[in-house]
Amino acid sequence: MNIADSESGTLDSDGARFALRRLESLEALRPGWPELAERSGNVFATWEWLSAWWRHFGGGRELLAFRCERGDGSLAAILPLYVWRRRPRVLRFLGHGPGDELGPVCAPEERARTLEGLRRLLAGTRWSVFVGDQLSGEWRLAESLGARVLRREGSPVLELNVPSWDDLLATLSHGFRSQIRRDERNLLRDHGLVFRRTEDPARLEQDLDLLFDLHRLRWPDSDAFAGTAEPFQRDFARTAFQLGWLRLWFLELEGRAHAAWYGLRFGGADSFYQGGRDPAWQRPSLGITLVAHTIREAVADGMSEYRFLRGGEGYKYRFSPRDAGLETIVLGRGPAGRAGVAALRLRFRRTDDDQPQGRFVST
Repeated sequence: MNIADSESGTLDSDGARFALRRLESLEALRPGWPELAERSGNVFATWEWLSAWWRHFGGGRELLAFRCERGDGSLAAILPLYVWRRRPRVLRFLGHGPGDELGPVCAPEERARTLEGLRRLLAGTRWSVFVGDQLSGEWRLAESLGARVLRREGSPVLELNVPSWDDLLATLSHGFRSQIRRDERNLLRDHGLVFRRTEDPARLEQDLDLLFDLHRLRWPDSDAFAGTAEPFQRDFARTAFQLGWLRLWFLELEGRAHAAWYGLRFGGADSFYQGGRDPAWQRPSLGITLVAHTIREAVADGMSEYRFLRGGEGYKYRFSPRDAGLETIVLGRGPAGRAGVAALRLRFRRTDDDQPQGRFVST
C-alpha cells in the first residue's frame, strides 16, 4: 500500500496501536497542532511558522503532511513533509532555509512512536531521496534510518534555572563576566545606553525596517531579509507580534539605534533568531551587550531556556557549553536516489545558502 495515496495506515509500535493519516492541507492539520507545538517547545514547529513558510515558499508543490494518531484517535505527532523535487522525487520537511530546528512535531516523550511513524511513512511512500534538514541531534535520525549526515551545526542552549541575573553571571568565567558588566557600564556612562523593545503595533513596520537595515549594514551579502525572504519575514513577524511571541530589541546610543536583536518567545524559551549592528562600533561590544540584556530579561520573566539557535559561533559557548546540535541528513533509494544523494552532497559542500547569518558573529 502507498500510504501517501491513502487516508490512513494502521500501525503497531511496542504493542501500542497508532495510525498515520494524511491530510491535504495545513489548515486541515491545524486542530491540535498548537498544543503539540507548545509541548515540543520549538517555535519553528508551530503551525504559524510552517504555514507562513508554505505560503511563501511552497510554490505549488505537493504536500505530504500526516497526523500520527494514538489508538484512541488523539494526536501524537505531525509529520510535515512535501515533495521538493519531482525528478528525482525528493522529500523534505517544511521550513528549511529560514527555519531553524525542523522535523517531526511532537512532545519529547512521543519521539519513539513518531520515529516509528516516520519509518513506516518512508517505507510506504514513493520517493528517491529523503532530506531531513536541521534535525535536533537528540533524535539521532541518521543512525535510526541509516542515513548520511550532510551537515552538522551547533545550536547551544543556555538553561535559566537560576533565581537571578547575578546568579547566572556567577556561572560565567571571571573575565567574561567582567567584560559584560564593564561594557554596559561604559556605554551607559559615555553614550546614554538605552534598551528598547518593540511594543507599539503602530511602530512594528518601522522597527522591522530598522532591523533589516542594521542587519544589511553588518552583513551586506546576507540574504536573510532579502528578495523573497523579506515578505515572509514580515508576514511571520506580524503574526508573532499579535501572539506575543515577538521579541524585537534595539540598543540605542545617544538616541539612535546601533544594534538589533530579533528573538521569539515560545514554550518557556527565548530563541535568538537574527540580529544586526553598526560595524563601526567594535569596542565596547554592542552585540554581547545586547545579547546579555536579552538573557537578563529572559531570566527576569521566568523563562526556562535561552536558545542561541543554529551556528557554532564561539561567543555562544562562553554563555553555555550545552549543545545537542542540528543535523541535516539524506537517504537515497535506488539508482536515482543514489545519484540524487551524490548531487546533494556536492551542493552542500559548495554552498552555504541555507546557513544562518547575522547573529553577532563578530563580538
